[in-house]
Amino acid sequence: MNFDWAAGYPSRRSPVFGRQVVATSHPLAAQAGLQMLLRGGNAVDAAIATAACMTLVEPCSNGLGSDAFALVWDGQALHGLNASGPAPAAWSPARFAGLAQMPQRGWDAVTVPGAVAAWAALHQRFGRLPFADLMAPAIEIAERGYAVPVGVADKWARAARVPELAQGSGFAQAFLPRGRALQVGERFVFAEAARSLRLIADSQGEAFYRGEIAAALDAFSRAEGGALRASDLAAYQPEWVAPIATDFQGYRVHEIPPNGQGIAALMALGMARHCGLGEHPVDDWRTQHLLIEAMKLAFADTYAQVAEPAAMRVSSAQLLDPDYLRERAALIDRERAQDFGAGNPVKGGTIYLTTADALGMQVSFIQSNYMGFGSGLVLPSYGISLQNRGACFSLQPGHPNEVAGGKRPFHTIIPAFLTKDGQAQMGFGVMGGNMQPQGHLQTLVRMLVYGQNPQAACDAPRWRFNQGLHLNAEPHWPSATLTGLIAAGHQLGDIHDSYQDFGAGQFIWKLEDGYVAASDPRRDGAAVAV
Repeated sequence: MNFDWAAGYPSRRSPVFGRQVVATSHPLAAQAGLQMLLRGGNAVDAAIATAACMTLVEPCSNGLGSDAFALVWDGQALHGLNASGPAPAAWSPARFAGLAQMPQRGWDAVTVPGAVAAWAALHQRFGRLPFADLMAPAIEIAERGYAVPVGVADKWARAARVPELAQGSGFAQAFLPRGRALQVGERFVFAEAARSLRLIADSQGEAFYRGEIAAALDAFSRAEGGALRASDLAAYQPEWVAPIATDFQGYRVHEIPPNGQGIAALMALGMARHCGLGEHPVDDWRTQHLLIEAMKLAFADTYAQVAEPAAMRVSSAQLLDPDYLRERAALIDRERAQDFGAGNPVKGGTIYLTTADALGMQVSFIQSNYMGFGSGLVLPSYGISLQNRGACFSLQPGHPNEVAGGKRPFHTIIPAFLTKDGQAQMGFGVMGGNMQPQGHLQTLVRMLVYGQNPQAACDAPRWRFNQGLHLNAEPHWPSATLTGLIAAGHQLGDIHDSYQDFGAGQFIWKLEDGYVAASDPRRDGAAVAV
């Protein structure tokens, strides 16, 4: 790919080049991953160490009670890992009878956390360094503390104003240590999380699912009327899956299959192929209008059909069928915005990281507590903030994603990977609820159709589709673009959300010798390399 290295957008970042690279949304976590590479570890070791640190340095997005997904290029093939957890066995539609939607906070939003199991599974299959060594940087950060950076402080302060979070059991003790959210530069120490990390390190994760931590979670849930039990944790295993993919501009784009929403990005790319991309400049309203309409169509199907695979009425192959996507693309009016009936997109709080080593291994990894700090529940004395993925279930009778015990909910977090001619090209992701497939679409089109380098594509302005004809758009779009979109019938409005914005991406693109990486200026992070 011949990128334009000169063109770009106003940014605090430049592309980073190296033979071993880590990119994520906090510098301390990125440095922990790089430390593992310098000690002889591989990209998987780096990813695990980085992920463990991220639970501490960006607690407004993820924690030890998160879910996770990964795509791993081992040098010859791509492997997918689904570490999203199921609902407690005791859940059923009857438990939520009379509610208009699933609870968003508290115990009735908590499903089995999968992130720690993801770390253990990745290490068992691909890791090189001892598992305990990978936890060491996170333990040190938890015990000594760190200065809260600008982006995290902003998200933290917004979350503290959400009553359901601030009132959650254990939340104030863990995350409002001075009776308020920590401010920029203040020190955050999380000794309780260090205790859990030591147990996880010593047992390679077993303590979380079948040991001391599992027993503590069971007791915490029982005391507060929750349904999560030690038996739910003990029964859990992450699943190795075959990635799904579509071809685009001579490359192959890979995503984790349902229950995740990665298929929405693939569908939108598949439709965009038939819409005349490249006829107008990338920032022209006509180009962005086509992408918006393709994304709407993809969401319409995704929210209607995607769930735990065994519950879906259609297959991923049917949704990605080229003839079907061509038919859907034909519905797009090149001059007018339309409402294709997509459901209400969900919100999110997520971290993403990608790593690459000198031997050619690359990892695309994502973990999340979902809505910022998740359920608002934090296990006392262990520092485990629990996600609220149960909020993603449907209460509509007969819907593929209808809540049920032992069933995994629809999931928003999606790592992605790009190959060319059967070889690894790029690990990438754009965190942020329903913004994730939208970010995949927008950044890939910029790179693969218009030749923008990864950092320029990361810096470029983004839009975010919400529902109907409603969009949000970043202020640094050209005014003519926004005027054109409004004239076409798109309704641009302000964001009203305590956490969400326009996502944050990390990208590592393979060069002939080494890699070039990009890190999103919308977060505090960095791409670091040697």
